[in-house]
Amino acid sequence: MHLLIVDDHPLFRDALAATIRLAHPEAVLHEADGIEAACAVLAGNRGIDLTLLDLSMRGVTGFDGLITIRASFPRIPILIVSGHEDPRIVREALQHGAAGFVPKAMDKATLTRAITEVMSGALFLPPGLADASAPAPRGRKAPLPERLARLTPQQLRVLMMIRQGKLNKQIAHELQVGDSTVKAHVSEILRKLEVISRTQIVIDTASLDFDQIHNAHPA
Repeated sequence: MHLLIVDDHPLFRDALAATIRLAHPEAVLHEADGIEAACAVLAGNRGIDLTLLDLSMRGVTGFDGLITIRASFPRIPILIVSGHEDPRIVREALQHGAAGFVPKAMDKATLTRAITEVMSGALFLPPGLADASAPAPRGRKAPLPERLARLTPQQLRVLMMIRQGKLNKQIAHELQVGDSTVKAHVSEILRKLEVISRTQIVIDTASLDFDQIHNAHPA
């Protein structure tokens, strides 16, 4: 069994590794301190069976890390091990493809059970967060063309790069703007398209090609 631990705090990685070794002494553990490093490990070790991922790391905005790993390595399940316990965050992590969610405050037995269940193909949530797997209520959205028409030309460019799976830093580099500017654009795109995540942006605009999106709001 090969597991990848992705967290930017060395002490927590060590503690997590020690807990896993107690329950699974046969496990081969790999570590990464960020998303780029995690992708490099996954690309070089095709036998990894499970990724344990922290959501809050330096240089990672929202669910970008989860989205990036899921998009690049969709067959490898991801168990979130996070300091967040807000049901809304848990729900969105599941919507982005996480196979389970374990708060860092949980005990060792819960983590061990989570690994076992996710490795068997099940979805894992601790008892206190079980309701988070229920879909969130949604209101009626405006038609997509109307929502797209709200975007500025620069926001449309950012939208296209989001659809291509690019991270904020990559978008900032291509547009020659700061990371904070890209974050502001992404927030406005989410608000104007009436969605709550980058994945929903991609899903909502999946049926449109570049010309259709570009023509929805002429420059």
